[in-house]
Amino acid sequence: MKPHKTVLFLGDGMADEPIAELGHRTPLQAANTPHMDAIARCGRSGTMLTLPEGYPTSSDIANMSVLGCDLATEMCGRGPLEAASQGIPLGPDDIAFRMNLVTVDADGILRDFSGGHIAQADAEEAIRLLNDALGTDTIRFYPGVSYRNLLILSGPEYSAEISYDKPDDCHGQSVAKHLPRTKSTEGIHTAEVLRDLIAHAADVLKGREANGIWPWSGGKAGAIHNISQRYGIRAAVISAVDVINGLGRCMGMDVIRVPGATGYIDTDYEAKADAALKALADGYDFVYVHVEAIDEVSHAQDLALKLKALEDFDHRLVKRVMDGGGPSVAYCVLPDHPVPLATGKHTRTPVPVAVYQPGVEPDDVETFDESAARRGTLGALKGSALMDLLLKVRS
Repeated sequence: MKPHKTVLFLGDGMADEPIAELGHRTPLQAANTPHMDAIARCGRSGTMLTLPEGYPTSSDIANMSVLGCDLATEMCGRGPLEAASQGIPLGPDDIAFRMNLVTVDADGILRDFSGGHIAQADAEEAIRLLNDALGTDTIRFYPGVSYRNLLILSGPEYSAEISYDKPDDCHGQSVAKHLPRTKSTEGIHTAEVLRDLIAHAADVLKGREANGIWPWSGGKAGAIHNISQRYGIRAAVISAVDVINGLGRCMGMDVIRVPGATGYIDTDYEAKADAALKALADGYDFVYVHVEAIDEVSHAQDLALKLKALEDFDHRLVKRVMDGGGPSVAYCVLPDHPVPLATGKHTRTPVPVAVYQPGVEPDDVETFDESAARRGTLGALKGSALMDLLLKVRS
C-alpha cells in the first residue's frame, strides 16, 4: 500500500538547550506550540542524528541527513547545491563556493556573517561591483538571496581541496585567522586566489555595511540520489534559501517558489502553508516545507525573537497546513540541527522528531521538545530511517 501524503515541517535551528531565563526550559518547551505538540501527541516521537562526527556542522549536511542521503558518498558542498537552485550549470572544472557578504570592523573582526541582513537590491549591487572589479573569464560572482551568494571558479587549475570555517561560527573573531586553507598541494593555488579575492573585495566594498566576502563550502557538482525515484513518489520542496532548493532539485524534487518567502522572520508563513496545501491538491505525495527564520534569530542569540519565530512557525504555518490537510495526511516536524542561544552556533546534538501517520498507534509523548522526544518509541534515528518510515511502500 502506498504511504499517505506527507508534509514535513523543517524548522531550521529550532532545537536548543535549557535556559535559566526560561526556568531552565528550552525555547521549544517555553513557547506556545500546540500544533507541533499535537503531532507528537497523536503520533510517535524520537530523535535524529543529523550532524555526525567527521562532517561540517552546516545546514546542507543536516538537511541531507534528514532526507536520507549517504554523506560518505553524496556530500558535495554547499556551493554546488546553491548553484543548482539558481539553475547555474557547472562544468567538470567548475568549483562553486557559497559566498557570504559579511560585515568586518576596522580591526579586521567579523561582526556580522549576514552583512546586516543586507537588502536584496544592495546585495545585487555589491555582486555587480565585485564582478566589475574582480570578475574574469574564470572568476564570477552570482547573486543569491540577501547575504547568501555564490563565487564560481572555472578551470582545471582550481581545486575543491580547500578547508574553510563557517562564518556563523566566527563572530567576534579575526577574519585573518579563518582564511581559506588548502587540504593538499592540489589546493594551494585555489587557496591563494580565494585569499586574494577576500583582500581585494574589502577595497571594492569599502564604506558599505556589508564590506567583505567569505567564500566557503566549495565543491563540484555531485551525484545525489533521486528521492522521487527511490520511493516512487512525486516530491516538492518549499524554501526561501538556495541551499535547500538546490538540494531538493538535485534529489528530483520540484521547487515551488513562494512570493514573500524571505528566509527571515518577515517571511510569509501563510503563503508557504497555502503553497504546501496546493501541492498536496496537485498530486504531490511528499512536501518538504523549510523555514529559515528560526535559525537566523538563533545565530543572533535573540531569545525573544526565537520564541516569536517558533510560535509563528506553529500558529501560522503548521496549524494552517494541518487544518487544510486534515487527519488523512501524515505530518512530520523536526529541526535540521540545534542552534543554542548560548553560543549562536550549530551543535551535533540529535534533534527531536515527531511523526503523525493516520492509523498508527501513538506513543505516550505529549509535547514536541528535546526532552520529551527522547522518551518516544521511534528511538534514535539516523541515516535513511526517517525517510524510510515516511515514504517506503507498505505491503
